[in-house]
Amino acid sequence: MNITFDDKQPIFQQVAHIIEDDILNGTFRVDEQVLSVAQFSQLFQINPATVVKGISLLVNEGILYKKRGLGMYVATHAKQNIQKKRRDRFYKELLSNLLDEADKLELTTEEIMDMIKQLRKG
Repeated sequence: MNITFDDKQPIFQQVAHIIEDDILNGTFRVDEQVLSVAQFSQLFQINPATVVKGISLLVNEGILYKKRGLGMYVATHAKQNIQKKRRDRFYKELLSNLLDEADKLELTTEEIMDMIKQLRKG
């Protein structure tokens, strides 16, 4: 796995995002164990404290849970919780920014929809 961390957000948030992506794409399923802090730290060559902070973020959001002495596992509604969180962000941040830019460019809703359809066709 080849991951490059960027400077746009803290690494611990990027760690959480990677784990979320793995849950969304089915790499980790409900009640399956995720990588340990040591494994994650070694795999991505990052400080274990950074990994702990990213995992703690997901535990606080109810996406992961801890089995004492065994590690971290995917919570029952993790995928749905991630999807809801990301949909909310998509709506509030990405679509809002897109529409602000479209207004500046005087693009109509129809033009925006046509552009989206073009991208979907690939």
